Amino acid sequence: MKFALASSFAPIAVLPAFARAADESGWDIIAMPDHVVNAKVLRTPYPYTPDGSRRWPEFTNWPDQLVMMGAFAATTKRIRFTTTAFVLPMRSPFLVAKAFATLSVISNNRVVLTAGMGWSRDEFEILQQDFSTRGKRADEMIEVMRLLWSGEYVEYHGKFYDFPPVEMNPKPAGHIPIWFAGISDAALRRTARLGEGWLSEFEPEAAILAQIQELRRLREEYGRGDLPFEVLAAPSDVFDLDGYRRLADHGVTHVLRQPWTLYHPGTKDPAVMIDDIRRFGDEVIAKLQ
Repeated sequence: MKFALASSFAPIAVLPAFARAADESGWDIIAMPDHVVNAKVLRTPYPYTPDGSRRWPEFTNWPDQLVMMGAFAATTKRIRFTTTAFVLPMRSPFLVAKAFATLSVISNNRVVLTAGMGWSRDEFEILQQDFSTRGKRADEMIEVMRLLWSGEYVEYHGKFYDFPPVEMNPKPAGHIPIWFAGISDAALRRTARLGEGWLSEFEPEAAILAQIQELRRLREEYGRGDLPFEVLAAPSDVFDLDGYRRLADHGVTHVLRQPWTLYHPGTKDPAVMIDDIRRFGDEVIAKLQ
C-alpha cells in the first residue's frame, strides 16, 4: 500500500515544503486538484453534493497544477506528482503534451497524468471549449498526446484533431502513465479502455470496492485485464492500518490522504501540517511497507 498526499486548499507558498516533507517520509505521490476559474453564479450544479453547491468557498486558491509540479521537481528527489484531476478537454492536447513531456524530463519522469472530463459547463464556456463533446474529444486527445510523446514525426486525422506530420520535443524521459477519475458508467468505461489507473471519488469503502470490481469486468471485456493497473482511492470511512490492508487486498494501490485533517482538523498552521505529514509517515506508511 502506498499513499498520495492531497494538497488541496493548503497554503500555496509552502506547498514545495510539503512536497519535501512527503518526499522524506515515505509518501509516493503528491496530488493537486484543478480549476482555472470559478463562476460567481453557478449554472452547473456541482455533482458531488446533495444540493449542488460547491465544497469550497469563494476566492479559494487553485494553483496551476503544472507550475506546481515544476516547483516540486526542483525541490524533491523521489516523490511523484499527479493531478486530482486535470480537466483534460478544457485544454489543448499539444500544450498538455508539451508541458508533461517537459515535466518528465526535469523530474526524471516522476509525473502521472490523472485526467477528468470536468463537470462545469460554465468553466468550459469561459475557456472557449465545447462541453458537450468533452468525452469524445478527450479520447482523441489521449491518442494525440501519446503519439506526440514519441518524439518522432507523427500525424493524426480524427474528428476533432487533424494535423500533418509534426514532431514535438523534448520527448518524455520515460513512459507517462495516464489515469482517469470519475465514477459514472462512461468514466469507468474510458478508464478500462484507455487508462493505466483510476482515481475514486471521496466515498465509502463499499462503493470503491464495487467500482473496482466493475473496472475489472470492463478491463476483461476490452482485453486489458492482464495489464498493470493502479487504483488511487479516497475512502471516506477507512482510517486504520487494518482498513488500509483490506483495501490493498482488493486492488487499491494508493490511498489519498490529507493528514492534518485527521490529526488537527481545521488547522491553518503550515508548521503543524508539515509535522502531520511526517507523523503519518511514521505512524502509517512505515508500518505498511
